[in-house]
Amino acid sequence: MKERLQKLMAMSGIASRRASEEYIRAGRVRVNGQTAKIGDQADLSVDVVEVDGQRLNPPEARVYYAINKPRNVLTSPPERADDKRKTVLQMIPHQGHLFSIGRLDADSEGLVVLTDDGELAQRLSHPRYKHTKTYRVLVTGLPSPETLERWQDGVYLEEGRNAPCHVVIVRGDVKESVLLVTMTEGRKRQIRRVASILGHPVQRLTRRSIGCLELGTMKSGEWRTLTDGEISLLKTPAPELKLIRKRAAALRATRGRRETPQETPAQPPRGAGKNDDVRSERQRRYARGEQTEKDAFEPVRPARRRPAPPTGKRRDDSGKRHDDSSKRGRPTTSRRKPGTGKPRGSSKPQRKRGRDS
Repeated sequence: MKERLQKLMAMSGIASRRASEEYIRAGRVRVNGQTAKIGDQADLSVDVVEVDGQRLNPPEARVYYAINKPRNVLTSPPERADDKRKTVLQMIPHQGHLFSIGRLDADSEGLVVLTDDGELAQRLSHPRYKHTKTYRVLVTGLPSPETLERWQDGVYLEEGRNAPCHVVIVRGDVKESVLLVTMTEGRKRQIRRVASILGHPVQRLTRRSIGCLELGTMKSGEWRTLTDGEISLLKTPAPELKLIRKRAAALRATRGRRETPQETPAQPPRGAGKNDDVRSERQRRYARGEQTEKDAFEPVRPARRRPAPPTGKRRDDSGKRHDDSSKRGRPTTSRRKPGTGKPRGSSKPQRKRGRDS
């Protein structure tokens, strides 16, 4: 089967697809003796493809392993030379480099997939592809509905706000609870950090599935080779992805209304700086878990301004000017009752004005 040259080069480990395109543009790739160009295809079982004079061989069949990682075992080589902890790569008798799909910290356990298919590992691990991973999390205490909503909407960490996720309580009481957390991203110790911020520290964390591939009945430390059907399940996102996308869309709409840019006036309104300080302080409290999202992000109403008292001179009904500087804010003439010509509260008869008879 013919494939694009850059894909064949990436599958052979020569370079990434983008770098392979640069190889082709530079004239370093030949197909059946002819200099290749972007868009050319080839079948390695029939065609002779050479990169810098070296022939590409048909890729060997990919391997896919599932392992139930125990605690205190690393998913990648240790960073320090004096770290003698075992890695999952040492638990599988495979020669050659393997990529890890879904890393777990040393304190966590559960499903890890190892493969030599780097393209698939990238697609299932990178947050931009929104692939799901589900965890069984034992936490201290019983999270309230408000806490679950805040967790699912995304909690602020040092590197930014988490993506929306799906969290349900399997069982729980005031002492401890079991949660199922489905996520589309995997920051360092993310679940543990979020649970700690929300006041429910993690006691135990186990990954139960990647996509629709379940850990099943595998015991700690066991591994097996995946079948074609299980590889298909691995590539299929969990059903909770629809709920996560729906929540993310609702949050984007809400934040869009709150964050709609307004035209900046030439001179900011009086009190605008004070309101901005109040709003930023609310958001800092929300990041520390001391403020709800609703209170943190709703607009701050400016304080009402009292009307200024009248100053200077005014005109009465006859057009005559009066000086109110000594009696600011107090009327100097009494109001008349409508239709009577008499001031309110006055019992004296009014003199009729008219021509002399």
